Amino acid sequence: MDLQITLMLLVLGATVVLFVTEALRVDVIAIVVMLALAWLGLISPATAFSGFASNAVMSIIAVMILGYGIDRSGVMNRVARKIVEVAGTGEKRLTAFSSAVVGIVSAFMQNIGSAALFLPALLRISRSTGTPPSRLLMPIGFAAILGGTLTMIGSSPLILLNDLLRQGGLEPFGFFSVTPIGLCLLGAGILYFLVLGPSVLPAVSSTPGIRHPQRELIETWQLPSFIHTYTILDDSALIGRTREEIPMQTRYHISLLAIEEKKDIFYAPWRFTPFSAGQALLLLGTVADTRAFARDFGCAQKYEPKALPGEEDAAGFAEILVRPRAGITGKTLRDLTFRKKYGLEPLVLMKGDREERENMSDIPLTPGDTIVVYGSWPRIRAIGADPNFVLVTPVEGKGTRPSKAVYAVLCFGGGILLTLAGVPIALGLLSGALAMILSGVLSIDEAYQSIDWRTVFLLAGLIPLGAAMESTGTAAFMADGLAVITGGSHPVVVLLAIALLTTFFTLFMSNVAATVLLVPLVILIGEGSGIDPRALVLLVGICASNSFMLPTHQVNAFLMAPGGYHTTDYLKAGGVMSGIFIVVAVGLIYILYL
Repeated sequence: MDLQITLMLLVLGATVVLFVTEALRVDVIAIVVMLALAWLGLISPATAFSGFASNAVMSIIAVMILGYGIDRSGVMNRVARKIVEVAGTGEKRLTAFSSAVVGIVSAFMQNIGSAALFLPALLRISRSTGTPPSRLLMPIGFAAILGGTLTMIGSSPLILLNDLLRQGGLEPFGFFSVTPIGLCLLGAGILYFLVLGPSVLPAVSSTPGIRHPQRELIETWQLPSFIHTYTILDDSALIGRTREEIPMQTRYHISLLAIEEKKDIFYAPWRFTPFSAGQALLLLGTVADTRAFARDFGCAQKYEPKALPGEEDAAGFAEILVRPRAGITGKTLRDLTFRKKYGLEPLVLMKGDREERENMSDIPLTPGDTIVVYGSWPRIRAIGADPNFVLVTPVEGKGTRPSKAVYAVLCFGGGILLTLAGVPIALGLLSGALAMILSGVLSIDEAYQSIDWRTVFLLAGLIPLGAAMESTGTAAFMADGLAVITGGSHPVVVLLAIALLTTFFTLFMSNVAATVLLVPLVILIGEGSGIDPRALVLLVGICASNSFMLPTHQVNAFLMAPGGYHTTDYLKAGGVMSGIFIVVAVGLIYILYL
């Protein structure tokens, strides 16, 4: 073993230790590894920085822009509602249904594309159902990777496999040759999270270090975090009366946020708005208070309570301050006809250290007063432009452009179709992202803001690690060692050794590079041991997707920040998943081909 291989193994070991101990942030670890390889002379500086121009990194940047654009178009609102409508709000049903859908989609498109497509919808479902994103995103990420084993075009290694077989003089596989194994792997992955999900998945409510403005506002002001929707029955005592006549706040401690009539929602209805049968009232308050109100006035629950923050593109909470020398000084909310003029529902009025929630309508306003309101985002933006107020809360949904929904879908779909047509993934997806910018789905500034640079540096910093393993001969050294160790062993032992080595390589180098490196080797092993070489080649192609234990796979890296995951989370959940993967893959290859 020469010096370069020794140094390479030391760097590899140090990388694993750093990831496991989380002594540094993952992107910093990747940068340390990238620079260490160059300083040790294991690769050239140009190769060390080549990750930033790699297909994988540019693809990640493209899918971040595409995902942001399709989310801002409002398309994923409808997808999220449809998923909840079909699967319900239970964590296990959501996990099973969404994982199955993502897995099947991944059979026909790149797994990073399917993960990007469903990420906005899953985040919205997380917020609307109260399920932590960390309990939903890892299962769908793993399902996207597993779904790549359903067809021979589901992942790059399987696409490459037939070319390598032809080069070796062997018969290629058919389109669905891998499907029985892929279905079992996907089913095993879904079952794994249904049974052990509560034990292996972290319950992170949000990304560490990042506070959701709406959640922070709710917690700061101790606002109720559920909206209750009740329908006015035909014999209701509310019919013909106005909210001015009903003691909602003073007696029941609830606020009327909006009235839903047919398909229209009217936020912050004016105090003289009359109630009528069939209207749905959106109420903010506790379960007990809203039920008491509904019982006393003849209303029936229409929907299950919805957790806040929810559909932030439609409405939300905001803090506004009365400006110094404001023209409204001395006037009351009633004087201003606040609801009618601004279309916002006042929930809290804070004057110095005095807080009012129920009798605020007739209190004169003074500079510095804080008002917490609820209403549609356009109305909140409008009051922020009013010279009498200062808007404190960041406005959610400010990039939402429902009119651009068709363009967003066409751009996203066009980028995916280009990759399916054989165009390099990064080129196809970036073309779709550029089309979104040119068509006005999002601005170039919004595109830059959508990129998670931590993920970009994580991948770009680790890609040279795989290149170094190849150029120094470390990968070939380990592969040759495998051939020596497995010589004359039982076929199952050979299969397990190949599966383990492929899995290890895939964690630290691209799955394509691992496949190219190992396929010629396993063909020779098969011919020398009497084992069908095609079976060993297929095992390599499948196990090149067994990348769950570290956030080095594109999908894992992409979902790490939104899910608030740490490396230890992948080691815990991914370690078990990798073991299940190997057992299922080896067992089925042995049964079907040997």
